[in-house]
Amino acid sequence: MAERGKIAVTGASGLVGSELVPTLRRNGFEVLRLVRRAPSADDEVRWDPSAGTIDTEGLRGITGAIHLAGDNVASGRWTQAKKARIRDSRVRGTALLARALAQLSPKPRVLVSASAIGYYGTRGEEALDERAAQGSGFLASVCAEWEDAATPARDAGIRVVNPRIGVVLAARGGALAKMKMPFQLGVGGRIGDGSQYMSWITLEDLVSALVFALECDELDGAVNFVSPTPVTNADFTATLGRVLQRPTVLSIPKFALRLGVGSDMANEMLIGGARVIPASLHAHGFRWEHTTLEPALRSLL
Repeated sequence: MAERGKIAVTGASGLVGSELVPTLRRNGFEVLRLVRRAPSADDEVRWDPSAGTIDTEGLRGITGAIHLAGDNVASGRWTQAKKARIRDSRVRGTALLARALAQLSPKPRVLVSASAIGYYGTRGEEALDERAAQGSGFLASVCAEWEDAATPARDAGIRVVNPRIGVVLAARGGALAKMKMPFQLGVGGRIGDGSQYMSWITLEDLVSALVFALECDELDGAVNFVSPTPVTNADFTATLGRVLQRPTVLSIPKFALRLGVGSDMANEMLIGGARVIPASLHAHGFRWEHTTLEPALRSLL
């Protein structure tokens, strides 16, 4: 297969990155992985976002970059220290990478710099495409700063795509792995009244969309990376129970979630939701492998 360019990837060892890197290589791309330790392989380049350092020389010759790195928002309570790590890992890391790419000669053609649908906040049944305004809350403000941090690359003439990624469903790891166990034990249920929307995407489609963003020159700015069919938490719960052949008669009270993980995290990640529409991907001809929830869950589980 002909070489299609050299792509730098951050977060290469994470849930998404560990699937993305081999996919890029199968599709004919050369991959450089940015790592925080001393490089131990020819395809590794050192960077340290917390220290503000990056081996810019090691990035020379790349044609694009996919930036996925960031502190896990779902691990641990949102203490003030945890919130600072969530924000700093995204904003500082993105700004560091964007400045480094802007200094390269020749410059890469594209930076795909991850964001999240948390940008929209909690919005009830409102259908939200990429034109929708920023919502309120901690995640919304982080996502806005996260996207803005890529400005040095954009100002240097690099095409910047900010994938606003929804709930990622994967066979192993991620949100689905956390939900599967209680459902298998027969104690899974909806959260509160279950009316909040869950805008989801399978890992397979997410990786395909990231590659699509690299190659589609018309794709630019914020792009919703979700399936075309968001569902309510009640619908998700019923569907997952049906796929696993387990009852879903229970519900988790909102107050219990707030006590368990803290009010901010519960309100923004579990009780709240957003009905996000992938208008830009659809308009540019992206084709999903999984467009509806039940076949997607059966494929994964």
